[in-house]
Amino acid sequence: QVQLVESGGGLVQPGGSLRLSCAASGSIFSIYTMGWYRQAPGKQRELVAAMTSGGSTTQANSVKGRFTISRDNAKNTVYLQMNSLKPEDTAVYYCNVGGLLAGSLNRFGSWGQGTQVTVSS
Repeated sequence: QVQLVESGGGLVQPGGSLRLSCAASGSIFSIYTMGWYRQAPGKQRELVAAMTSGGSTTQANSVKGRFTISRDNAKNTVYLQMNSLKPEDTAVYYCNVGGLLAGSLNRFGSWGQGTQVTVSS
């Protein structure tokens, strides 16, 4: 019903930058929250950053000052600009979107397929 397509991951050297994108499509009436989570090997999935439709943001302390979340509501797309990347940022990054379905107005919560970000020299 709701599909998420992520892009932008890859291999980057420490100190480098990457920009992740996630586009939502399908039977969407409205989107409340769009965000990014990450999961490193052997660790639990954790919130990186999220943004509401009103523009309020939440970020993990570990990425404050380095990562910026933004969204294009007209395109149902969320971005994560990652600067000053560190080896400890290496993880699979997942997009997460929550809102209401068209027609039924039931709530939905969807995850992207994940995109690998590797920070290494």
